[in-house]
Amino acid sequence: MKRGVFSLALALVFGVATATEPVADEKKKVKADASTVTWKAYKVTGSHTGTLQLEQGSLMFDGEKLTGGEFTVDMSSLVSTDLEGDPESKGKLEGHLNSEDFFHTEKHATSKLVFTKVKSTGKNSYEVTGDLTIKDITKPVVFDMSVYGSKATATVKVDRTNYDIKFRSGNFFENLGDKTIYDEFDLVVDLEF
Repeated sequence: MKRGVFSLALALVFGVATATEPVADEKKKVKADASTVTWKAYKVTGSHTGTLQLEQGSLMFDGEKLTGGEFTVDMSSLVSTDLEGDPESKGKLEGHLNSEDFFHTEKHATSKLVFTKVKSTGKNSYEVTGDLTIKDITKPVVFDMSVYGSKATATVKVDRTNYDIKFRSGNFFENLGDKTIYDEFDLVVDLEF
């Protein structure tokens, strides 16, 4: 009888302990080959668009609720897509973006984003705060992210001057006129996991 009561007491104690332990976040690996990172940069006379290749990434979930994420982008994959019909201009732009004036991809091969805070703003919608590292400089960014099933989307506005990319910035150089390149560029991210 004592053994039965003792076994029952142990079962209750361990059952309660197990039930109240926090559930670990589930890490879902992002499918890099099925995901896209599109960039758009603006200047006085227009804009340029292109893509970057996601090297690796993951999103963290507590049940269906987004709780975190981490991504690495291959900066050497940076290409322009708006100059497809003009190979010479496309090559010049891509060469310049990879140079020390911009991302210096030979020295800084990857960029990284690590979520530091995720706040639910509605069904499937989140406000994300993260640390974005470009050219070994880390600065906070805030953006909205939507998650539907096994897909997530976000648009991140990045101020390039925070990462020591000041080429033709109107905030650092005078009298640029129509040669001014605006400081903010957009990253549009479509993820599959």
